[in-house]
Amino acid sequence: MKLIRTALLGAATAALVLTTAACSGGGAAPAESGAPAAEKTDLKIGFNPGPYQQMFEEGILPILEDEGYSVESVDFTDGIVVNVAVSTGEIDANIMQHPVYMDFVNAQEGIDNAALVQIPTPRMALFGGKSTSLEDVKDGATVTVPNSPANLYRGLLILRDIGWIDFDDVDDPNTADLSIITSNPKNLDITPIENAQQVPALQDVDYATIQGNFIVAGGLDYNDALALEDQPVQFSNVVTVRADDLESDWALAIKAAYESPEFIEYIESNPQYDGYNLPSWFN
Repeated sequence: MKLIRTALLGAATAALVLTTAACSGGGAAPAESGAPAAEKTDLKIGFNPGPYQQMFEEGILPILEDEGYSVESVDFTDGIVVNVAVSTGEIDANIMQHPVYMDFVNAQEGIDNAALVQIPTPRMALFGGKSTSLEDVKDGATVTVPNSPANLYRGLLILRDIGWIDFDDVDDPNTADLSIITSNPKNLDITPIENAQQVPALQDVDYATIQGNFIVAGGLDYNDALALEDQPVQFSNVVTVRADDLESDWALAIKAAYESPEFIEYIESNPQYDGYNLPSWFN
């Protein structure tokens, strides 16, 4: 069996999915909600830009194919839409997010997606744009951070770790914004922007704290990073499914494939994954 790639239609499709979700209460499950499809062998999995699709195709898909599964890959560019697609049964799983963001979307959209298994995750990092070192940061330097609250918080953690700012920790990263900053002695001009725009905008700013999947998708080299995230486990990415599907045969097969010796060997033998934050089960 082979992988089939399907590109999701553009903004119009995304708008239609969101509109449909809103009209149905944001999280309407398929007609047979609560009953996982135990014998399902044809799967659809959604991805955002980044390394997770290649990791899946090369390290996980061969294992699933050996067990009789076929997988259609569906490309998304929006994190809300790809989660709603899981909740409505348009796709079976997505591989693109950490649990903090998943919980944020669940609450916003009134859906019940759940983490199936943690996966290797590239770290967020600080890159220089017009400025190229940490030592000569100028007063009023421009810094972009992701505009989603949880990832903005991760960016601020990096800036705090290198001593540029200080702030009070928050219990829920999904509530974070720039107002939590208590000290900014370098008068940094910190601007939240769309994740996908940070790499293209890097040439126009002094620094940027960029999410790992966009670092990879944008062709940046971790060797050029000025600082790496000390990634908390809650910001390590997961395979996401509907809560009702957690114990289905196909979901357990995906989980077992990620935790298999074959996948561990794949990760360890590919230098492109050096420096990734590895799951607790990885050994």
